[in-house]
Amino acid sequence: MKMMRSLFVAGLLAFAPALSVSVPASAQENAAAPAVSAEAAAPAEAANVAAPAEKVAAPPRMKPTEGIGMPMPGEYTLQKQFSKTGEYAHWIHNGLLLPIITVISVFVALLLLWVMFRFRKAANPTPSKTAHNTLIEVIWTVAPVLILLVIAVPSIGLLADQYKPAPKDALTVKVTGYQWYWGYEYPDQGIPEFVSNMLTAEKAAEYGEPHLLAVDNRLVLPAGKPIKLIITGADVIHSFAIPSLWVKMDAVPGRLNEKTFTIEQPGVYYGQCSELCGARHGFMPIAIEALPPAEFEQWVLSQGGNPKGKAAEKSAAAPAPAGAPAKI
Repeated sequence: MKMMRSLFVAGLLAFAPALSVSVPASAQENAAAPAVSAEAAAPAEAANVAAPAEKVAAPPRMKPTEGIGMPMPGEYTLQKQFSKTGEYAHWIHNGLLLPIITVISVFVALLLLWVMFRFRKAANPTPSKTAHNTLIEVIWTVAPVLILLVIAVPSIGLLADQYKPAPKDALTVKVTGYQWYWGYEYPDQGIPEFVSNMLTAEKAAEYGEPHLLAVDNRLVLPAGKPIKLIITGADVIHSFAIPSLWVKMDAVPGRLNEKTFTIEQPGVYYGQCSELCGARHGFMPIAIEALPPAEFEQWVLSQGGNPKGKAAEKSAAAPAPAGAPAKI
């Protein structure tokens, strides 16, 4: 047994120098071989493999502006709107519905006062026996119909605008409601889902943002570009709502709802979950940071994504078409 051990050790000592020489040599060969093959393969692969997106620093966190994208103390009307659909809805509310409601309310109040005074017992001891008045019946039937028609025409247009399909160049973002936070994913840009939670009161004060509305990770979108949100829920029904952008859509588990809008100017726009979804429903805010297009592309690059989307990657990876045959 001792003799076998001695022979084994002697064999190792005999082959050790050869191993020490051959390993570096093979490593050098392996290092040199890819260099040659890479040079040879570079022209062939350059047309088919897109260069990875360069990761850059994210733009600084935008500070909110008071009166833009947030409720104000003592405010009793709709928030100022920053989308075309929101501006149209704001006009319908303030320029059409409120005047009609006011006129009807004042007219009915005056009519009641006149009836109470004119037909009181002291002024009219013998009640009238009139049962029908054709003119009055025609008026109170036709007038409401005309009022409803006046309201219906712009209202139907507003409904159509709210559910208009997104254009092909719209930025697609998947929004998922969880108990009790939001998840955002940019499928075309290759940015995986990240979650957005409410900031503590101390952090919100440090950033100069309203408490109960500020979040750690905002939904970053480009201003002036069409946006398509694909909204769903992971557990219960939530509702994605941004009042200043006229955006509200339920997040239903097992269903994909779509909402399209365009933010007219850069800024920070706040919202909240608007569907009772559990114990922490009131602590599920939404914050959208609308950046100029150039800064949005910078943010996408900072997240390791491609600002041009998958369509640009496919067009870059597609082989060039063969040239036309030469004429003989």
